[in-house]
Amino acid sequence: MKLSLMGRVAMAMLASLALGLGMSACGGGTIGYMWVLGDQFNQITGFKIDDFTGNLTQIIGSPFTSNGVNPVSIVVKPGGRYVYVINQGTGGSRPTAISSGKETSGGIAVYSVGGDGVLTFQQSYATQGNVPVWAQFDGSGGFLYVLDKYSPDPKYIGSSAADPGSITAFSVDGSTGRLTLLTNSAVLDKNGNPTTFFNVGVAPIMMHTAGSCLYTLDSSDSSVFPYAISGGGQLSITTPGTIPTLANNVTSINGNGINIYLTDAGANRILPYTVGSACNLSTVTGGAVSNLIGTSNPMYSLIDNSNKYLYVLNQSTVSTTGGTTTPFSSISAFVISPQLTPIPGSPYIVGANPVCMVEDPSGQYMYISNRNDGTVTGELFNPTTGELSTLSRGSTFTASGLGNCLAVSGAVN
Repeated sequence: MKLSLMGRVAMAMLASLALGLGMSACGGGTIGYMWVLGDQFNQITGFKIDDFTGNLTQIIGSPFTSNGVNPVSIVVKPGGRYVYVINQGTGGSRPTAISSGKETSGGIAVYSVGGDGVLTFQQSYATQGNVPVWAQFDGSGGFLYVLDKYSPDPKYIGSSAADPGSITAFSVDGSTGRLTLLTNSAVLDKNGNPTTFFNVGVAPIMMHTAGSCLYTLDSSDSSVFPYAISGGGQLSITTPGTIPTLANNVTSINGNGINIYLTDAGANRILPYTVGSACNLSTVTGGAVSNLIGTSNPMYSLIDNSNKYLYVLNQSTVSTTGGTTTPFSSISAFVISPQLTPIPGSPYIVGANPVCMVEDPSGQYMYISNRNDGTVTGELFNPTTGELSTLSRGSTFTASGLGNCLAVSGAVN
């Protein structure tokens, strides 16, 4: 059957509209973008997220270079216009009297986000300490904090005392995404000038902001180091300072403005806290919560955007059927009530060695980066029950070798 002239014009108009909206006959349009780090090849794999299916399609020009070596952390400035990648670099160590210990090819790479989620490199910035490991925005998105494993504090050079880590703080230009170093007005150097770093505990591995509080997680003694965020992005040490935990081998920290959760791989459990005055942490009634039966090595956690559910990534899980034991990685799912209650059906199978997890901007899907094979696992998210299930068109997407963390953004504005 041939279409009339008017019919052909109408079809052309509809096709143009669909292309303009990023739609196709088998999808519902792009609802957001995702960027996944791969430290084997120092790459950032970009994806468009399909609204109707949750399917991931690689962005034009992807993968992008991380403009450094060993990308380990990625954050998106609220509004989605700028992406910040932390390259850990190589060869970094504790500063000594004869060596700065500064890593090679490390630092912060800044990207602008263009049409269809294309990343364009802007410039790189150095942190004040050595071996950057994590990045975090404050709640307003106006200040970026970068965590270093080793502090540049000269008073520890040549000392037998354990060298603390440190935070480098930046203000962020909302129009250009550029970073400006903040000084620590509370601590002066030997010449009476403000220092350019904020010391934390020993061997920090991760940090998280909750309201006006910033917490770093220290692997040396499984403690938490709290700072209060005040005007101008300044960090102030709070009382009582370092917060001890009962963790055997703490691996991650996450939370919201009310709750903080630590994962303890040593005892296979989750440690829940509430945020108190002066950024103190109080143990939730009932204390530590055991992880699900058969799971082990919890390495990361995520609270969904509604603050109703907690998800824990387990790098080791086993199931036994008919005398045969099958190893796999998994996701433990809990209802926050405020005590944690397991969600029926979990743990859910995920790719090998999961390291990071995000929720899509529309609250329909969850995505997990898997280190061993550089893939991303997609899950359909039920906001009523918290249950996860496989996507309708397949749930495994190829990213880049040795996957690391990932980040998402919705509409860019």
